[in-house]
Amino acid sequence: MTFRFVHAADLHLDSPFKGIRETERRVADILRRATFEAYERVIELCVDRRVDALLVAGDIFDGADGSLAAQIHFVRGLERLDAAGIRAFICHGNHDPLDGWGARLTMPPSVHQFGEHAEAVPVDPQSSTGPVVCGVSYPTREIRSSLLPGFPPPAPGRVTIGMLHANVGASTGHEAYAPCTVEELAATGYDYWALGHVHTRAILRDEAPLVAYPGNTQGRHPNERGARGVYLVQVDDRGGQVTISQEFVATDRVRWEQVDLQIDGIDDDTALFGRLQTLVDDLVAQADGRYLVYRVRLEGRGPVHESLARAGSIDDLSAELNQAWGSHQPFAFCGGIVDETKSRLDRAALAESKDFIGDFLALTDAASRYEALAAELQRALAPLYDNTRARKYLGNRLPDTDEVRGMVAAAEDIALGLLIDDAVGEAGAGAGTENDEVGE
Repeated sequence: MTFRFVHAADLHLDSPFKGIRETERRVADILRRATFEAYERVIELCVDRRVDALLVAGDIFDGADGSLAAQIHFVRGLERLDAAGIRAFICHGNHDPLDGWGARLTMPPSVHQFGEHAEAVPVDPQSSTGPVVCGVSYPTREIRSSLLPGFPPPAPGRVTIGMLHANVGASTGHEAYAPCTVEELAATGYDYWALGHVHTRAILRDEAPLVAYPGNTQGRHPNERGARGVYLVQVDDRGGQVTISQEFVATDRVRWEQVDLQIDGIDDDTALFGRLQTLVDDLVAQADGRYLVYRVRLEGRGPVHESLARAGSIDDLSAELNQAWGSHQPFAFCGGIVDETKSRLDRAALAESKDFIGDFLALTDAASRYEALAAELQRALAPLYDNTRARKYLGNRLPDTDEVRGMVAAAEDIALGLLIDDAVGEAGAGAGTENDEVGE
């Protein structure tokens, strides 16, 4: 038996978008339609791939009083699935709980909406051996305790898929609704857990039972960057031997991105704009024909800092980028530039100074000449790289000698920059105090 389904969540139909000025009318209009168009892509994927079912794990609408337009649009998509012989299973989350207002719309007969009590529903009511989907909806917006205890045991001899809108593993940045752990989900004995609530896609467990968040189908603001979409899942049951495979499919109509650009080595404004254009070209290529809204963060030290600091320079730079790309179809719109650059440093002059900064550079120069430094630092770093939690972020390999020396040089740059900024800040504060005294 082979069972194929699309696992979607967090459609947030008719969601308001953040981070774009209303004056950017063309951009704003496309953003307003984006959640609807992403949903249409989900429906098209189901039909084109001839799946058996669509599973939507909560937050179909952005609010409990979901707009009539959003609800009509949602039902129309389900009608397309019904006409294609595709079932749909829906659970409601914290944004669209059961006690919210709902229009009197008739769902197609192939759609099952889970209620406030978990239940098991066969995909094919006529089959005694086919897959079963278990799910539950939020009766009200805030569910602070786990909903897992109410789920039935897995159906004997049948593939069992769970649907749950929840914060699994105390994911940061999201409300702790219906909290539970991956271990608790695994203990249910189900074959797959189709989760919703967390907007960033993640596979929390890649062995039976597979536990996954598909993320939302359309990014809605600058913090929801990168591709957004659904999982296309295939379950193969060969005499009780169940294998599951997944494929992520992007459904977003508008993609949000942020890029960082170091100004070190950029000598003038022309070169800066050229580098920015190259970055935008790369983003457009990666967006694969989608509309693009991006932000740029400028960092580092260099001669262009002075021109960036002039009043109006950042706005002018954004306007020029939008002039170059904003009229394209699809557009690439610069939603903002953040200037975190600083003036360049004359290290040689600072090393000659008779102050704390000069002493600091003398010490770092001496350290760079100390041949055993790299080996000593490697010994000091070893316990950190032996820590299993730290290795997730650092990797499994201890830095080699050249990499350690690079880390030392980078640390000097950071420390020197902080010392300079602190000295400038103290000088500015002192000047302000003197002026205040003169004024009095």
